[in-house]
Amino acid sequence: MLRLTVCLLTMMAAVWAAPVKILIAYHSETGNTAALAAAVRDGAASVEGVEVVLKKSADVRPEEIVSADGVLIGTPVHWQTMSGETKRFIDRMAEVQKKPWGEGKTGGVFCTAGSASNGQDVTRLSVISALLAMRFVIVGGVNGEGYGTLGPQASGRVSEAAKVEARSFGERFARATVRMRR
Repeated sequence: MLRLTVCLLTMMAAVWAAPVKILIAYHSETGNTAALAAAVRDGAASVEGVEVVLKKSADVRPEEIVSADGVLIGTPVHWQTMSGETKRFIDRMAEVQKKPWGEGKTGGVFCTAGSASNGQDVTRLSVISALLAMRFVIVGGVNGEGYGTLGPQASGRVSEAAKVEARSFGERFARATVRMRR
């Protein structure tokens, strides 16, 4: 019995010591989504015990998808939905993870658009539905007034206020992912 207890404690210590891995994959054409992604990364990286990988979605390797404890997806809005590159990334996620896909992992989304009425909510919901179909637990954002959101967004150039919300979202996402993992 003592050996079993020691073995279990050793295994638990190894799980607790391993960093929580968060993948932030984004597609950016104008640099706006990249700027928001960098702010999200800064927030997530501020949480102790978290390792963050920030990459353009086209450059993400299959093993980075599989090993991530949480995945954040950033996309520009194209015709009221995610960009084609973001859709290709989501399809790759499903291919490399296979069933049970994102079971036990966290997921979230952020987006940028040219103007305030370009379909940011619809875009985030389309990404969220794909993540839900892959069994991810969705973590949303909180805006400056304390209301829950689908995740951060920016219209036009990324303002300082949007960066503050994105950093807060990254930190919130990382804390939720740590709690899920442990």
